[in-house]
Amino acid sequence: MTGATPQPTAVIVDGYSTGNFLPAAFARLGVRVVHVRSTAELMASMLPPAMADYDAEYVCAGDDAFERVCAELSALGPVAVLAGQEPGVPLADAISERLGLATNGSALSRARREKYAMIETLRAAGIHCAEQVLVTSAADAVTWAEGRGDYPVVVKPLSSASSDCVSVCRDAAEVAAGAAAVLAAVDIFDRPNTEVVVQSFLSGTEYIVDSVSVDGARFVCGVWEYDKTTTPEGKRIYDRDILLDPDEPPVPDLVAYLDTVLAALGIVNGPAHAEVIVTPDGPALVEIGARLNGNMNPGFHDVCLGANQADLIALAYARPDEFTERYAGRVYTRRAPAVVHSTTTTFDGVVAEVDQAVVAAIAELPSVYLVGVKLAPGKRIRPTEDLLTSPLRIFMTAPDTTDLDVDYKTIQTLKDQVYRLEEQP
Repeated sequence: MTGATPQPTAVIVDGYSTGNFLPAAFARLGVRVVHVRSTAELMASMLPPAMADYDAEYVCAGDDAFERVCAELSALGPVAVLAGQEPGVPLADAISERLGLATNGSALSRARREKYAMIETLRAAGIHCAEQVLVTSAADAVTWAEGRGDYPVVVKPLSSASSDCVSVCRDAAEVAAGAAAVLAAVDIFDRPNTEVVVQSFLSGTEYIVDSVSVDGARFVCGVWEYDKTTTPEGKRIYDRDILLDPDEPPVPDLVAYLDTVLAALGIVNGPAHAEVIVTPDGPALVEIGARLNGNMNPGFHDVCLGANQADLIALAYARPDEFTERYAGRVYTRRAPAVVHSTTTTFDGVVAEVDQAVVAAIAELPSVYLVGVKLAPGKRIRPTEDLLTSPLRIFMTAPDTTDLDVDYKTIQTLKDQVYRLEEQP
């Protein structure tokens, strides 16, 4: 009598943040998941992996850990190894390559992870991108910016995310301050910043372009336009991600540009989350990650797009032939207008209470799909200067954009009532 076929296994490396949606996506296809952590301790700045969703965890940290973990994973006969979020990209590349599975390979892992190498790889391929320099001191950052003589410039960490420590600098003093702030900080993945990227400013509107690929054949699963607002201090920050119809400009140009970026960076399998600015000279990459969109919510995307990146990733790895037949070489359909709104605050203190009645009032607005309350009692709330300090993330979809606009305006009257702060001594 023949035994039952063992359940296939997928390996998720660093399943933080929206990587938490991957176990359920694989489970829907009958695939169990195990987790690999690339660090000895959990990274404190991101939503941690929900370990109850995994059959086991392997810690790949230390000099001899890679060979040991690869041997342990090989014994499972996995069907896939993939990154759950940004820090897991290099390790997922290395393990999938070692085990002979679908992979982007390790040769270009650095270019898929570090912003300077990423842009230089595009430049070498003749792809439109920013001018830049990599420095280790504020003085060198100023020297490059002054030598260029064309402000503003952008100062950013080498490998962080969520607009962490990114500043647009309009003179030498701002460059010095921005670079010093980067070098004094730890990135959101708990690594000290030892280098600073300084880039030419890309003037234009910024967009998200998300995709999933199998053997170089990609499906574009969403293009969103960033609508930004200005803080009282003059900093431009993300306000709304607006879903575009795939036929409306500049979506076709963005898709064509993405294809050149994916090829240059060797992203031939799995997800990609790109941010691209359409400049007067055409699209130019801000950055790309070989991982899920950090603003992705599966149910929300199913409503407005008919598919979501987590399920598409699972299908691509677990059933690549089915993915290829259904999605390869195609683009999404917008089923309904949609917006992801990241609210701002001027509050500075410690959260004493979340007013659930106000949260419910926002949630009951006709276009609101989900209200993400990012801070719990006891957590620090700070004036918003980037995505990390946005206190609410609100997913909205409706048959008409007018409905979205009406509810957006109502949210502005309610958002500052969600959090009550502890009284200052």
